Amino acid sequence: MTPLSALETTAQTALAPVLDPLTGQDWVSSRHLKSLKVTDGRAVVDIALGYPASSQWPAYTELVRQALLAVSGITAVEVNWSTQILTHAASRGQALLPGVKNVVAVASGKGGVGKSTTAVNLALALAAEGARVGMLDADIYGPSQPLMLGLSGKPDSPDGKTIDPPQNFGIQMMSMGLLVENQAATIWRGPMASQAFDQLLRLSNWGTPGEPLDYLVVDMPPGTGDIHLSISQRSPLTAAVIVTTPQDIALLDARKGLQMFEKVSVPVLGIVENMAVFCCPKCGHEEHIFGEDGGKRMAEDFNVPLLGSMPLDLQIRVQADGGQPTLVADPDSKNAQLYKEMARKLAAGLSKLPKDYSAKMPGVSVVQPKA
Repeated sequence: MTPLSALETTAQTALAPVLDPLTGQDWVSSRHLKSLKVTDGRAVVDIALGYPASSQWPAYTELVRQALLAVSGITAVEVNWSTQILTHAASRGQALLPGVKNVVAVASGKGGVGKSTTAVNLALALAAEGARVGMLDADIYGPSQPLMLGLSGKPDSPDGKTIDPPQNFGIQMMSMGLLVENQAATIWRGPMASQAFDQLLRLSNWGTPGEPLDYLVVDMPPGTGDIHLSISQRSPLTAAVIVTTPQDIALLDARKGLQMFEKVSVPVLGIVENMAVFCCPKCGHEEHIFGEDGGKRMAEDFNVPLLGSMPLDLQIRVQADGGQPTLVADPDSKNAQLYKEMARKLAAGLSKLPKDYSAKMPGVSVVQPKA
């Protein structure tokens, strides 16, 4: 890096106390500040965030401007933002998935809490914020992502061995629902289902040459049985997100799901509280049908973030069932903004996890000395 002038050094010092609203880290010491130049009183700043948040760049720009305009000698500020999502270490040191930087599991302890709807909207929200995203439907018995993403038909296989995941709304998706004829029931024992998931995960051509996915979101099956444990142990998971409703019975099962990830050393990025409140569309009255603040209490008990709370809204269900999830059907709605906020929080939390340095490690070879 070119040495800084006295004014540029002062400007960098002024910028150091400014904290990233989501990570709580400053952009200088965390090395997200890539360049700071001052010419004729005009400061040009380049910052690369470790998580997708393009919708927040104007607000972040204002934070930088306020800090730098307070420096004597700087009269104008230009901030250039970019996204630089790194690869983070997988659980238990597992080998990374080709074409994928980070694998995030979205799980729940029981069915019916809106896990799949949450997973697809979080994936679309990450993409809307500037990330390359894929979706893997790990529910072998009840795949729902093909319907939610409006995809059908068998995917292409370029070599008869691997599969090109189809794409819609800017994200790749692979699911057993695309391989089973006429949505026939999948009646398999646990080991067969685990093997099928493994093949979907590892035989799919994720990303494109030179452009790996930043995030592969895995829509986990509901529950905490043998197949879930197998998936958690055999997949190179970077982190997980737990979806629950506020009611006690759902929280009881959600706790089991969270503890399962803890036992297999997968960091939990946070909890999504779904169906938190119902707002009457006619009179505006709010009612906590499934209880109140259950997700918040669980987050406090396990010392993990509450990523957000989603309302019980008919439109969310209608949009997902119609093959146009909320982020696609109504991207400017309040619900879409809530999904985006949760996606930014989980991505920011993931950016603080240990990095993967396996690609930078030199190879080691043992040479037998000649006799």
